[in-house]
Amino acid sequence: MLILAFLSLAAWLYLLLFRGKFWKADQVLPAAPPPESWPDVAVVIPARDEAETIGAVVKAHGASEYDGQVRVFVADDHSTDGTAKVAQDADQDVAIVTVPDLPAGWSGKLWALENGVRTAEAEMPSAAFYLFTDADIQVSPPLLRKLVSHAEHKGLALTSIMAQLEAKGFWGGLLVPAFIFFFQKLYPFRLINKPKSSVAGAAGGVILIRKDALHAIGGIEAMKDALIDDCTLAEKVKGTGVPIGLYLSSSFGEAISLRENASYGAMESMVARSAYTQLRYSSWLLIGTLIGMALLYLLPPLLTFAIVATEDDRPSMVALGAWLVMAVAYWPTLKRYGKPWRQSFSLPVAGALYAWFTWLSAWRHWRGQGGQWKGRTYPGKSS
Repeated sequence: MLILAFLSLAAWLYLLLFRGKFWKADQVLPAAPPPESWPDVAVVIPARDEAETIGAVVKAHGASEYDGQVRVFVADDHSTDGTAKVAQDADQDVAIVTVPDLPAGWSGKLWALENGVRTAEAEMPSAAFYLFTDADIQVSPPLLRKLVSHAEHKGLALTSIMAQLEAKGFWGGLLVPAFIFFFQKLYPFRLINKPKSSVAGAAGGVILIRKDALHAIGGIEAMKDALIDDCTLAEKVKGTGVPIGLYLSSSFGEAISLRENASYGAMESMVARSAYTQLRYSSWLLIGTLIGMALLYLLPPLLTFAIVATEDDRPSMVALGAWLVMAVAYWPTLKRYGKPWRQSFSLPVAGALYAWFTWLSAWRHWRGQGGQWKGRTYPGKSS
């Protein structure tokens, strides 16, 4: 047990010191001087049965304080709830793109995005940037101006920010900050933002990409079957040798997800939909991930409390040290969500639930349910 406790402590010290300082949660989108001229931007929103949120989202884009030309293209993918009408009623200038039937080899979201981009290229050839955003992400009026200013100032081919996720209620409060923490651990923003680092990632809710950068990777078609489409796009763009950037929003109002996360079911669905995809459908990676999560998140509290059942208190003391390091690492992310410092010690509970979601994602895949987007199932492959 002492060896396991030291392994857990060593792992947390490594993450704290050598994983791009991801835990500081300090990579926020900075203000930048405006460009000499404002390039035109096409906003492309893939949408399938999004009537509940699309109206507010479209209105927010229509209220943009951007000084260049902006046009919104909503790619309506066979919605049955009146998504297109709600979007058109929200802003008559919105272009509604009717997405054709899904061809073999494409994921649904990317096929919708592809058709939105095709229409934008035809109807707005002057656009130098595309803003890819989700149908549940409401942006603030200054955000596009800030994104373009930073992209032009730093010469970034792709600029992305992590939208604020709702963290209300017991389940949202417990699991949403942990989700942001885990995402930063998997994709350290500081390393992504270093041009010489091979680490790449993006947050699909808000991605500003140069048109020429998209063309350089072969367009959306180059990743047509990707289910983790945001990070795949970032990897392909950065792989061409151009810099990218991923940031937290400088204020929670810059980009807000309107998706409900307060229930257990909503969080389970969000994570289990793609967790096994993230592991490339590999049983070996699944086993390694579950063992790693147990070592990092479950072992420290279990061994800490085991002091009452053993005469040797050394494993418990070392495990307590690992738990304290874990809490220190988690606190900056919690602070962004306005949570009390005491919640730093709840990360093992969230870690256990995310391990369960990961297992559930694999189980659903094995049963033929696979990754899903709005009612579509993509079976993938196992290894």
